[in-house]
Amino acid sequence: MPTPKSRTPRLKPRLCWTPKLAATERWTPASRSALPQQPQATPSAPRVRNSIDVADAAVDAASAPAEVVITDLLKEGQEILVQIAKEPIGKKGARITSHIALPGRFLVYMPTVNHTGVSRKISSDEERQRLKRIIISERENGQGGFIVRTAAAGASEEDLRADIRFLKNLWHEIKTRSEEAKAPALIYHDLNVVERVLRDQVTSDFSAIWVDTETEYERILRFANRFQPALVRRVKLYTKDTPLFEQFGLKEEIDKALKSKVWLKSGGYIVINQTEALVAIDINTGKYVGKTARLEDTIVKTNVDAIKEIVRQVRLRDLGGIIIIDFIDMDERRNRQRVMQALEEELRNDRAPSKVLQFNDFGLVAITRKRVKQSLERTIGSPCPHCEATGFVKSATTVCNEIYVEMRKMAKHMERQDILLRVNPEVAKTLKGQNGRWLTEIEELTKRTVIIKSDATLHEEQFDIN
Repeated sequence: MPTPKSRTPRLKPRLCWTPKLAATERWTPASRSALPQQPQATPSAPRVRNSIDVADAAVDAASAPAEVVITDLLKEGQEILVQIAKEPIGKKGARITSHIALPGRFLVYMPTVNHTGVSRKISSDEERQRLKRIIISERENGQGGFIVRTAAAGASEEDLRADIRFLKNLWHEIKTRSEEAKAPALIYHDLNVVERVLRDQVTSDFSAIWVDTETEYERILRFANRFQPALVRRVKLYTKDTPLFEQFGLKEEIDKALKSKVWLKSGGYIVINQTEALVAIDINTGKYVGKTARLEDTIVKTNVDAIKEIVRQVRLRDLGGIIIIDFIDMDERRNRQRVMQALEEELRNDRAPSKVLQFNDFGLVAITRKRVKQSLERTIGSPCPHCEATGFVKSATTVCNEIYVEMRKMAKHMERQDILLRVNPEVAKTLKGQNGRWLTEIEELTKRTVIIKSDATLHEEQFDIN
C-alpha cells in the first residue's frame, strides 16, 4: 500500500551555549565542517583562516599567520572551550567557535582577542570617541576586547564600567567552571528568551512591560533590579481575562506572519516563500490600479509601498541568509534607483547586519541578512504531515492512475472475486466521477467487481487494496 514517506523529526535548536568539548575523536569531514575552512594545501592537512584559541596554543588574531594548520593547534584528547555561534538551522548543524563572545547590556566582551570596536549604527564621531576612551581606560593590561553595542549610545560612564565588571566576572566564573568540569559539559548558557528581550530590545522609549504570570513577573523584577533598575517601575502584572496577546493584537500579527501572502494598504500584495537555500519575495499590484494613466507610476508606487512591509516582515519572521526580492519590472533607471534608496533606508533601522546588492539583469534584488537562529515559521511551526513541507500533495487523478497501475500488477495474483478498495474521500469522488470512467476501466482490467470505500482517516495519497 503506497504511503507518504516518513519524515525525520527536525532537530530543535538548544538555548544552551558555551559547552566544553573534548577532541577525543580523529578529525573527520563532519568535524571539520564546524570550523571556518579554506581550501586544503595538502590532502591530509585541513587549514583554517582564523586561529583556534586553546590553553597551550593561544594566538592573537591580529598577529596570527594567514594560514594555520589545524593539527598544530589541536591534538586528540585535548579539551577546548567552545561557544555555539549559530544554532542548527534546517539540515545544517550548529556552528562553534573558540573565540568566546559574552554579550551584556551595552557591550560584548571577547576575552580571546585584543580589539575595541564601536557599533557602526552609532554615527556621531564624538560619541564614538567618548565610548572608546571609556572602554580602553577600563581594560586591564590590554587583555580581552570589547564591541560597544548600539544601546550604549548616551550611556553613562558608570553604567559602562558596571557592564565591563559584570562581563569580566562572568568570564572568570566560566574559566573556573571549565577547569573543574570534565568534557563534554555545559559550562554556561545564555539568558532565556524573556531576559534576552529585556537586555537587547527594551529601551527608554518603552512605557510598560506587561507580564501575565506571577512567576515570570517576579523573575523579571529580579532581573531588572540587578541589571536595569530603571525598568522596574515599568514592569506590570497583567490580570485581565482577555489573553495578553489578544489584548494587544499580537496573536493576529503572529498569525499573519505565518501566511505567505501579505496585503499592502495600497491594494497590492507580497508573497513570501522560505526554502532551504533562500527566501523568495514576490511583489504584485493586486487590486491597485493606480491614480494616473501611466503604468510605470502604478508599478513604482507598488514597489515603494512594498519595501516598508517587506522589511517589517523580514524582522517579524526573523528571516535571514539570502533574500531575493522580485520587484515589478520598471523601465526607467531613475525609478529603480528610487526603489533601491528606499530599501537601503528602511534596512538601516534593522538591528541585524545586512547587505543589499543592486538590481541584476533579471530585475531581482538580493539581500544578505545575518541569521543565527531559526525563522519564526520554523520555530513555532512544524512540517505539514500531509505534504511533507513541499506545499502540495498528489492530485486525486494522479492517485487514481497509481491505483490503476497497482491493480494491473496485482490482477494475475488475485483470488477473490470482489476487490475492496479503501481510499480518501476526494479520490473516491474522482473514481466515481465522469460516469465512473476510472472505476469501469479498473473493473475491465481486473475482470472483478471493485467496491469503493471512502475513508477520511486515509492520507490523500494513501489507498488500500484487499
